[in-house]
Amino acid sequence: MDDKNHTDEELREDSGRDRGKENGDEFEKVCFMCRRTESQAGKMISLPGGISVCADCMQKSFDAMDNPEIRNMLNLQNLSNLQNFPDMGMINLDLIRERLQTPKGVKKPKEESRENKEKKKTPKAVFDIRSLPAPHRIKAALDDYVIGQEYAKKVISVAVYNHYKRVKTDTNSLDEIEIEKSNMLMIGPTGSGKTYLVKTLSRLLDVPLALADATALTEAGYIGDDVESVLSKLLSAAGNDVEKAQTGIVFIDEIDKLAKKQNTNQRDVSGESVQQGLLKLLEGSEVEVPVGATSKNAMVPMTTVNTKNILFICAGAFPGLEDIIKTRLTKSSTMGFESRLKDYYDDDPDILAKAVTQDLREYGMIPEFIGRLPMMFALRKLDRGMLVRILKEPKNAILKQYQKLLELDEVKLDFSDGALEAIADEALSRDTGARALRSVIEEFMLDIMYEIPKDDNIGKVLITREYIEHQGGPVVTMRGVESALLTAGPDSGN
Repeated sequence: MDDKNHTDEELREDSGRDRGKENGDEFEKVCFMCRRTESQAGKMISLPGGISVCADCMQKSFDAMDNPEIRNMLNLQNLSNLQNFPDMGMINLDLIRERLQTPKGVKKPKEESRENKEKKKTPKAVFDIRSLPAPHRIKAALDDYVIGQEYAKKVISVAVYNHYKRVKTDTNSLDEIEIEKSNMLMIGPTGSGKTYLVKTLSRLLDVPLALADATALTEAGYIGDDVESVLSKLLSAAGNDVEKAQTGIVFIDEIDKLAKKQNTNQRDVSGESVQQGLLKLLEGSEVEVPVGATSKNAMVPMTTVNTKNILFICAGAFPGLEDIIKTRLTKSSTMGFESRLKDYYDDDPDILAKAVTQDLREYGMIPEFIGRLPMMFALRKLDRGMLVRILKEPKNAILKQYQKLLELDEVKLDFSDGALEAIADEALSRDTGARALRSVIEEFMLDIMYEIPKDDNIGKVLITREYIEHQGGPVVTMRGVESALLTAGPDSGN
């Protein structure tokens, strides 16, 4: 048997040599694993050490390595520690097959790398100091979207302009005068436009923006998000581009929820300790940030982010701060020529604008945290006139959105002045600011959006005060009646 097998193997090798000689080669390549010749298995893949393997055996090897049981048996996770072991992960079998199947003399078009494709899809915006808009232009752009809050828009426009002028200016031209950044603290009631103002600003300046909620932050080691998670969101908004993220904006909302708890019997893991954890971020330092996660662990890659040029904007409603301000302002005697009664500031709409550092410390914010937010300003509570303007003036006003929706059904939607005032009054009674406007409109527009698609003859709908106050219905005009009125004209007589 051995002699016969040996004879058959020699015959195969001899026949292979003969075919190789006919092709002009002295010897024919043989697969190291299945022992098939190149004429039987196709072109071979050459590996280091003079080894030739056919494409079928190479594919079987990769499939076997993907099996978890075989990987554990072979202990493949430790192969990277071995020396002189071929890196199988660097072999692209599909590319090798394409090259083997491509006829000689035919050149395939050169493919772009993945990095070049991503760069072309998302071009990197060059934020130059020369193209930075002036504060009055920033405020003018904000006026198209944000109604009222003139002082707040003025402050934030100047602060952002100075911040990015500081970032983009060469430090050598400053005569060794280092300009520190000015983080901001916005105080305002709910629905006054704090978050919307920052979102609009980020969109106008085309910079990465991270929106974080302070209520989810906890001290390191406890269930919740670490303080570094706000930078992880900024890094994600910048497409994991560290340089772009280091000049972005971080907006931390509900910052008032980090106030010190009055009960000192238990550990304050989401209050004063989080304020202390945010100090290094606000001041400017190099922080280890998890990429794609909100907490640090061994399975998450880390990167270093410098917060020196990151603008931090904190905002909060600070409920109860009005009482602290009133107590301080009426602390003097209530008798005499300059005396003020305790209810003197009860109807003051700008009471939050009178807040000082002392009031925030009494509220529960530590002085180190307040000191790193040098620019503090307040937003006014929205009144009736501002709510009416919010309904109709911004470029993306709520009424314009509904008018666009009905315009797709070829129906014109109008609102009377009385209806707008009734909507504003109802929103004021709910005491949730501009957020109440959408909830009020959603209620009375539900039946209209449901009934209008039923009849194709409806051409116009007018919303009146009576409909908002549930004392009547909307004025509906049919298409034929509307066209007849237009044809008759105002001077056609009865």
